[in-house]
Amino acid sequence: MKLTLSYFIEPGPGEIGWKDKYRYPSCGLRFNVINSNETEEDFKKRISTKMRGEDINDSGDGTSGSDRWYLGANNRDVGSIHSDFCELSAAELSDCNLIAVYPVVGWWRERAYLKRYDKSIRYALVVSLSTPRTDVDLYTPIITQITPAIEIPIPTRPPA
Repeated sequence: MKLTLSYFIEPGPGEIGWKDKYRYPSCGLRFNVINSNETEEDFKKRISTKMRGEDINDSGDGTSGSDRWYLGANNRDVGSIHSDFCELSAAELSDCNLIAVYPVVGWWRERAYLKRYDKSIRYALVVSLSTPRTDVDLYTPIITQITPAIEIPIPTRPPA
């Protein structure tokens, strides 16, 4: 399974460079996947803690699931495109039924007077699954369970 998250960073008004990690980007986004030994409620609590910036140790201690990813959160969460992959069995993959995309601190929190904390963030999350076997239909069972949050109309012919 490979996850790729891409989003727009709104630069800090009047700031040049990276004086500290909260000056340049408006905020950051991160992704995380539920662990096989975790309930939905525990997963939400873990993500909520990360959103508040209270989780300073995500070093693969078994509670965050970082040890199963190739790069891990400490290496992939730089810039505005984050991508990582892990190799899982079909049974392990079936337990990965929740993915969270959540914000982390940026200048929007440090400069509340600018009132940017309620703004939306544009992002794209791509989940890629691959298997060495080609006789397995992965697409049909997955697409029948996915309900798109936003339907995008696709024109049948180019506009005149």
